[in-house]
Amino acid sequence: MAKKPEELSAERLAKAQRQRLAAEAGAQAIAEVERDAIAVRKNMVRLRALREARDAEAAAQAGPAPSAPAARRTKRIKRIVR
Repeated sequence: MAKKPEELSAERLAKAQRQRLAAEAGAQAIAEVERDAIAVRKNMVRLRALREARDAEAAAQAGPAPSAPAARRTKRIKRIVR
């Protein structure tokens, strides 16, 4: 016959307590990781905005880009095939 809930042994109670504590610790760890991920994404957005502003300012100060000199063509040499 099955034991009644009141008749749980000390081992089963201890096991249930450990499982409950492990589940709580896991939930806290997951929440912490999610909070850290949100903080990292916020920081990335902030840094991207700063970088884009810096690049735009540098581009405005530099003015138009200097044109590169035309590439020189090398003279072709005919080779005699023997």
